[in-house]
Amino acid sequence: MKAIMNFRVLVMLSFFLLIPALSQAQTDKKADQLKNLETGIAAAKAKVSMSERKLAIADSVITTGTQMIAESKSEIKAVDADNKKLEKDLAANKKPLTKLSTSKDKGESIKAKADLKALDVQYRSDAKTLDTRLRAAEKKQTTGNANLTRGKVAKKSAQDALKISQDALKAAQAKYDAASSSGDNTNAKDKKKK
Repeated sequence: MKAIMNFRVLVMLSFFLLIPALSQAQTDKKADQLKNLETGIAAAKAKVSMSERKLAIADSVITTGTQMIAESKSEIKAVDADNKKLEKDLAANKKPLTKLSTSKDKGESIKAKADLKALDVQYRSDAKTLDTRLRAAEKKQTTGNANLTRGKVAKKSAQDALKISQDALKAAQAKYDAASSSGDNTNAKDKKKK
């Protein structure tokens, strides 16, 4: 009989010791679950931040491309105006020298022909400089167009990624809120029972 009594006491004692351990394990499990959900929220926030940064970079590339296009257009207009001025000056300077080169005075004629050659060399040099400026402006315009196109594509993909990241963040936050509020409700019910 004593053995049965000792056995009952041992069973009751182990039962009373096991209940708090089980409730503690449930609490630890809940805390681990909340910690995992917090980690998910942090990762979702990081993705949102990264998507916003990519969107800002894409906007910057678009702005740079637009600025490069505007600068190149103004440079092309300036080169065109300089080219017209150069042509006009050449015509104005060439006309009297051409008349002098057909002069009957040999000295004046030879000097005028030499001046015409010098004027032609100067014109070619100036035209080459203008052509170099024009090619640089056109290259800048091409680069600006490429930046603009690349920026638009990057902006579209960044906006899509941002939307997805924000949706994932909302979902993770909702899961966390649901898990933390259910844990609070369970604890509140336990406290009311006691």
